[in-house]
Amino acid sequence: MDIAQITSVAVFLIALAVIISEKVHRAVVALAGAALVLMLGLMPFDEALSHIDFNTLGVLFGMMLFISVVKMSGLFEYLAVACAHLAKGQPWMIMVLFVLLTAVLSAFLDNVTTVLLIGPMTLNICKMLKVNPVPFFMTEIMASNIGGTATLIGDPPNIMIGSAAGYTFADFVAVDAPVVVVILAVVLVCFYFMYGRKMAVAQGDRDEVLGLRAADYIKDRRLMGVSLGMIALVVVGFMLHGALGWESCVIALGAAALILLLSRAPIDEALANVEWTTLVFFAGLFIIVGAMTATGVIDMLASWLVNVTGGDVFLTMLVLVFGSAVVSAFLDNIPFVATMIPILASMQATGMDVTPLWWAVSLGACLGGNGTLIGASANVVLSDISRKNGHTITFAQYFKVGFPMMLLTVVIAAGYLVLRFPPA
Repeated sequence: MDIAQITSVAVFLIALAVIISEKVHRAVVALAGAALVLMLGLMPFDEALSHIDFNTLGVLFGMMLFISVVKMSGLFEYLAVACAHLAKGQPWMIMVLFVLLTAVLSAFLDNVTTVLLIGPMTLNICKMLKVNPVPFFMTEIMASNIGGTATLIGDPPNIMIGSAAGYTFADFVAVDAPVVVVILAVVLVCFYFMYGRKMAVAQGDRDEVLGLRAADYIKDRRLMGVSLGMIALVVVGFMLHGALGWESCVIALGAAALILLLSRAPIDEALANVEWTTLVFFAGLFIIVGAMTATGVIDMLASWLVNVTGGDVFLTMLVLVFGSAVVSAFLDNIPFVATMIPILASMQATGMDVTPLWWAVSLGACLGGNGTLIGASANVVLSDISRKNGHTITFAQYFKVGFPMMLLTVVIAAGYLVLRFPPA
């Protein structure tokens, strides 16, 4: 490794260490790290901007703005009370409902949109039952990444892989969705032993919640009708954006603009609810990781993952599913997958059947996002929502649960790949 490569890795590791220490806000760390790689000349400013995934930032901003308008209708309070009634006020059953809802929505919406929908509902119901929302948020983060693995549009790496390999929405449902169902069932059992058995709510609080009428929490019936229609439109838009030739950020920004027009909601109030620190964090992180891409570190890592197997497809598949997961837990999975795509494409051009490798990267990169608090966009967004409402989820606190759970899900995925693509 040359000096530039060593420096880019050092900046990333220092930034990661400070984020883990939580002595400085992660948005400040990301911004400082981005400024440092530019001042050290690791890449010019124009190139740094090219490493920022403006599509991801556009989705984040658009859906944050969209959800801030939807919140004004009282929809989340209504759904929270309705879920409490359906679960008969039992916190464990409410958690199961929210986990399943998060996973299903994440398969058809992007993960960020899903947690932006689920987050306010979780806060409302936990406040009503006087229970700690952190376990709910932890399970919802993992459910969003697991559910997003199931389809072409559920997670950005799948969109990239589908485009490069020519896989359709149906292909992802046929290959990824079956193992996702198994993984979700397994993690629900784990969640029960981690959280479910310990959950208790006072009978008085439970009776009080069950006595509430969901309809009483509707603040604006017209806006709720508009919101429900717009949510359905967003789902369809995300499912069809590839066929329409639109980036997913176009759907998100278009939805935000349309609901602002239809609702006539005050723009100042809507903008005030946007998680600006999350946007700053991701912009800075993209530049820090971009420095490692620009200096060739990501290329070296991806090439090593393939070369260490000696070209054996079956062994490469296993290395990729675990390697992609571990790398994606600490690095953003988008630049990693972007680096892997040309490597797999060149292997395919030689006549090698790399079909198992595409799916190994898909499962590894998507499931790997559960490994740390910065492993995926949904993790950062939901943890920021939790922090803003007085319930901080620390890096270490999440890591102790998330990383072992991530390894368990990847082991299941690897076993599935072995059964689906056995050695020749």
